[in-house]
Amino acid sequence: PADPPSPQEHGLDFQRLLDASAYKEMFRQDMIRWGEEKRHTDPGFFCRAAVEGALQPVWVVSDTRRLSDVEWFRDVYGDTVQTVRVVATEETRRRRNWVFVTGVDDAESECGLDQGVAFDWVITNDGDKVALDEQLEMLLQSLHRSL
Repeated sequence: PADPPSPQEHGLDFQRLLDASAYKEMFRQDMIRWGEEKRHTDPGFFCRAAVEGALQPVWVVSDTRRLSDVEWFRDVYGDTVQTVRVVATEETRRRRNWVFVTGVDDAESECGLDQGVAFDWVITNDGDKVALDEQLEMLLQSLHRSL
């Protein structure tokens, strides 16, 4: 399409864009292009939208994709920011029906944080529920101590 889609601007099914369906894949590259245009014009556009109206003492901002996002949060909120990276092996990801797509999965929107960020926490999610729960419990305890 000439004008890349955004859910609000183009009447897309927002819930279907959140899953791993073929529906999402039809619009994925256009959504990435639209997001890049927004970021180019205003690097804090999506970050400000994520925190708008948030009053809770702890926020979880999921799915940041770029170093500029992490830098924005650190610039605005300083040392209170805790970065968490969730990792899984490619084998685990394939079992979860992930398939690498050239031009999408190697774009900044997917791997922009693979370098340049010293994460405060790295959580491994390879299907071991006990190990995952232990890691998350440590993170939660740390957050509670900082309140």
